[in-house]
Parts: sequence; structure tokens; C-alpha cells
Amino acid sequence: MLNRFETVKKEEIKNLRALKARGAFPKPLAMKRLSFRDALVPRDGLPAVIAEYKRASPSRGLICDTISVEDTVSAYAENGASALSILTEEVYFKGELGFLARARERLDACGFATPILRKDFIMDPLQVEMTFATPASALLLIVRMTPEPERLRELRLQAESQGLDAVVEIFDEHDLETARESGARIIQVNARDLETFRVDRERCNRIIRENPPLPGETWIAASGILQGSHADEAKAAGYQACLVGTALMKDGHPGEALASLLTQSRAAL
Repeated sequence: MLNRFETVKKEEIKNLRALKARGAFPKPLAMKRLSFRDALVPRDGLPAVIAEYKRASPSRGLICDTISVEDTVSAYAENGASALSILTEEVYFKGELGFLARARERLDACGFATPILRKDFIMDPLQVEMTFATPASALLLIVRMTPEPERLRELRLQAESQGLDAVVEIFDEHDLETARESGARIIQVNARDLETFRVDRERCNRIIRENPPLPGETWIAASGILQGSHADEAKAAGYQACLVGTALMKDGHPGEALASLLTQSRAAL
């Protein structure tokens, strides 16, 4: 699947180069971006929850396309999400870059200062530059897509130059070494193997227990968090935040699902 993702992104990058050559590349938004990292603070003994708008995935196919990005993000914000993640990859996840602006407009209209992560397969400076034209607060960089530490560092620094946080995703200890060498400060551990799609939450929790966060690092547990107890286990292992997507979207009532997950977690305290 990583090769398939890369193939799709190479075509996207080709189109971005053509846009740049025509002088039609959008300019960065003139705005002060909300801090994604600052939002990832556990509250009342619970991990911060990054709630995700996710319409489809390669492993599940269609998850939910009956609720708009606007209604989803407002429901998440109303029910305790610390931050949001929005899939913008079009082919496999049925996302759109335009979802970011639509989400920010609804959140601002409702008075929610909730930061947004652009979740996609970003491996080229032009993709980072395109993100500057959106109201995203952060973007995702996956070590398996950009395995050279210096390249990863360049993309991170480029993002930070416009006030974007870079969430650097790892899968194993080798990825962690690369992430740290690149200077990553927000580290997301994906419990899902992007090659096989197998989920192993225990491996995810073991990584942080055996490699505790260094000073200044913020860690996020991602994938396979289906209920409050899973979030509790991640926090007990050392994670400050959890990213939850499919479990919240699958029944078409994401706000209610988030409220239920947080209630389950509070009950365990």
C-alpha cells in the first residue's frame, strides 16, 4: 500500500509543479495559526483526543459519507475534542483539500478555537507549500514515506516557517530513531502497519514504554482505539494524546461516539 500511496502522490506532485510553472500556485493564507501542539494536553486525567473526519480507508472501504465535514467538526468540538484531524487524500480516503477551509469556517462561526491537522501522504515541498494556502494548524509527515532524516527535517522546518506544526508518524524503533534525528517534536505512533493493515496496540504501547519521550516531545497514539479503555491504556503507557477516526465515524454519529468514548474513559478513573 505504501507504494500505491506514493504512486498517487507522485501524480499529485506532478500537477502541483505544473500549477507552479503556470504561476497559478495559491499564496499562503495571511493568518495566525492555532497551535496544534499546545492543544495536546491531557485534561482531567484523560488523554487529549484528536477526533478525525474520515470518510473511507483502504482497509475498511467506505466508512461514512452521510455527514458533512462541517457537521462532523462542530459535533466533535462540542463533545470534547482537543484537536481535529481531517483526511485530504482523495483516492483511497475520499478526502478533499477543501475540507480544511470548510471545517475552519464552521469552527470559527461556532466559536471553537480547535486546531486542525491535515492528514495526508506528504513527501514533497510543494505539498507543504499547498498546505500553507489552507487554515490547517499542522500536517502529517510519515517516516516510511520520507525515510531520510535530512529530507524529513527540511519538510518539518518548511512547515514550521509558516506556523504549521509537523506531526511525524512512526511505526517502529527504527522509524523513531529517524524521527528524532530529524528533530521531530510531535511523534505519532501508528498501531496499524501500513503494509499489512494489521493493528497491534500493544506494540504501540510498548514502543513508548521502552523509549520514553524526551524533554520537549509530545507523543500521540494512533489507530485501533475503539473504546475508552484503549485510550486509558495509551495514556498509562505515556501518550499525551490519542487520534481516533474509524470508531467515531462508522455509525454516522461522530459527536455522540466521541462523548461515549470520553465517558467510558472517565468512568475508569
